Amino acid sequence: MSLSLRSRSAWIMAGLGFVSGLPLMLTITTLRQYLVELGTPTTLIGLTANIGLAYTFKFLWSPLLDHVAPPFGLSRFGSRRGWMLAMQPLLVAAILGLAFSASAATAMAAAALIALASATQDIAIDAWRIESFPDDDQGLATAIYVWGYRIAMLVASGGVLAMVGVVGWKAALVLVAAIAGLGPVVMLIAAEPQHPPSLPQPAAGLLARMRDAVLDPLREFVGRPGGWLVLGFVLTFNLGENFAGIMLTPLYRFLGFSRDIVAGTSVFSLVGTLAGIAAGGALVAAIGLRRALIATGFGQTAAMALYVVLAGSPGDTALLTTTVLTEAFVQGLATASFLAYLSSLCARQFTATQYALLTSLAVVASHTLGGLSGALAEAVGFQAFYSLSLLAALPAMGLMLLILHRFPQNGAE
Repeated sequence: MSLSLRSRSAWIMAGLGFVSGLPLMLTITTLRQYLVELGTPTTLIGLTANIGLAYTFKFLWSPLLDHVAPPFGLSRFGSRRGWMLAMQPLLVAAILGLAFSASAATAMAAAALIALASATQDIAIDAWRIESFPDDDQGLATAIYVWGYRIAMLVASGGVLAMVGVVGWKAALVLVAAIAGLGPVVMLIAAEPQHPPSLPQPAAGLLARMRDAVLDPLREFVGRPGGWLVLGFVLTFNLGENFAGIMLTPLYRFLGFSRDIVAGTSVFSLVGTLAGIAAGGALVAAIGLRRALIATGFGQTAAMALYVVLAGSPGDTALLTTTVLTEAFVQGLATASFLAYLSSLCARQFTATQYALLTSLAVVASHTLGGLSGALAEAVGFQAFYSLSLLAALPAMGLMLLILHRFPQNGAE
């Protein structure tokens, strides 16, 4: 499939990015704001990081999407599109569950269901992207995908927070559910990619076949030169950034910023991110993936110092805007390079499973250790917490330099 910014495939890729990004913020920023307004303790808000475990462990069921036909007769639309379509009713129902939740417990349960359906949908969308475009187009495809993704994140975070002040939480979330219900339109327009057929299945039970479906892609990956180091780098790359993000809503409350001010920063976040993604895609094309990965990775780490300064500046809206805009731009730069790198690591016969494994590793620390972020922030204060978050990003930078120097053949050609 050919890809250019004006092509039909670019619009489809952006639409799938929107479909993928819409549920995410409902389980993060929006959920946490709702819990803050319910008077939920900071320690419990920190535990919302564990809701994202569905994204962390999605690689465990990703082989199903490589080896098992979609349910409900949806296989007639193809494997990738069929699985996307299967998740849509579950997503809409879960968002409506969040809209009508009356307590912190029911809201968190609905968010957990959103995360499960969204993570499964992401497996299919990522496989569709990698299988639909040649390697030379993966950087642009990823950039377009993230543009759609980030726009959806704005709708589900800043957009919802702005609507809440007018129509209330329930009506705002019902509207998001209605928007999510349009997802199948994009999936039906998209063409099913030509991906390699499933590997021949031995004469064994389903459990044995699924075990092989998980282990074979993992064996192939770790058998490469530097494979274990690459997994360690992916595991730690976003550790500091993700750890810091969990406590942003309590930080804004601590600094005295109102819901309206926080919602207003979402526009700057979107502008910064879209500019960063565009610049990141251009940077990869101009200087190559290896150099772009190094430059953007260190840039993202350095920008986290702004959080430390902000944590000591209550009520400073100018600094808040500067921090949000700068951090979004450098994170967009790093995301474009990082996702293109992950795509370059996937063997075509294991696309869904290996990409799911890599993206799961990228968030495993934030969805496990991140649950302790609330307790840590309360124990040491927000300035010390964000200083520690910055330091947590440094080990990944060291691993990245080691891998790109000693094992350049393992992706990032």
